[in-house]
Amino acid sequence: MITPNLIPAPDLDGTSPEPHGGLSVSTRRLSKTYRREAALTDVALTAPAGAVYMLAGANGAGKTTLLRILLNLERADSGEIRVGGLDPRRQGPAVRAQLGYVPDRFDTGPGWMSAGLWLDQRSAYYPAWDADYLDALCRRLEIDRGRKLGQLSKGQARRVQLAAALAHRPALLVLDEPIDGLDPVAKDVFLGLVSDHLADTGCTVLVSSHQIHEIDGLTDHVGVLAAGRLMFQGERETLHRTLKVYSATGPDGWTGPPDLAGVLHKGRFGRDIQWTVQGEEADIVARITASGGQVRNVAPLNLHDAVVTLMRGKDPA
Repeated sequence: MITPNLIPAPDLDGTSPEPHGGLSVSTRRLSKTYRREAALTDVALTAPAGAVYMLAGANGAGKTTLLRILLNLERADSGEIRVGGLDPRRQGPAVRAQLGYVPDRFDTGPGWMSAGLWLDQRSAYYPAWDADYLDALCRRLEIDRGRKLGQLSKGQARRVQLAAALAHRPALLVLDEPIDGLDPVAKDVFLGLVSDHLADTGCTVLVSSHQIHEIDGLTDHVGVLAAGRLMFQGERETLHRTLKVYSATGPDGWTGPPDLAGVLHKGRFGRDIQWTVQGEEADIVARITASGGQVRNVAPLNLHDAVVTLMRGKDPA
């Protein structure tokens, strides 16, 4: 695992100030077990203030568990958490007042309750709730406040959840699989409004997803969870620069450099060998050349392919 170009975690005394804009999020040695099965193991996540941090991973990788722990909806077995310099376990109301949350589930409340009544009830928890802004959000999202929650489609329920998450202009927006199950139009509306909110507020966004290509355009930081472990964390540009596919050829019997670290995948095509390697290009090319090979091509991976490669992990020897 590498964690390049990350800002230091906030002080862990619960008093560190936040810069303007969004809130930073950090964890240290965070672990959670369910019935002796590890859901999270020693996770050290750092989302800089103002970043759009995509937490990627397959279903069951631990994404929802991690987000729920950050929101104090579940308790970790061990580890430390800071959201904007505060500990959600001890200062939960202060943390919740500054964040908006769209959960992975579509059920918002009792089926008999109207969307308008549910939104009104939510307003009581947020001192900064802006009724005029909520009106604008409801118009933009075409929310019928008189419609009962039990009558909402998935897309309509997501729109109500997003309006509730944004109405108090949060400094941190937490989205758990926000577009899963939405039709293309609903996805465009949802992501467009999130993008506008980002432009207006400079908030921090922590979004979990296994639909990487759908939120590609918003993402500037990436974390990859696999089986509860954080396999990579860093800036998107760092991932683009350091994870590449190298194609090389060599003399008969050539197997490549014996000391090439960071190899995630290796394949042979005739006399050509192809590696997917995490590391600095100049060093990798030099090692291949020193071993007697000739590098024929170096190609970066797009965000989707890079994340999927990291999720898959190192191929067995």
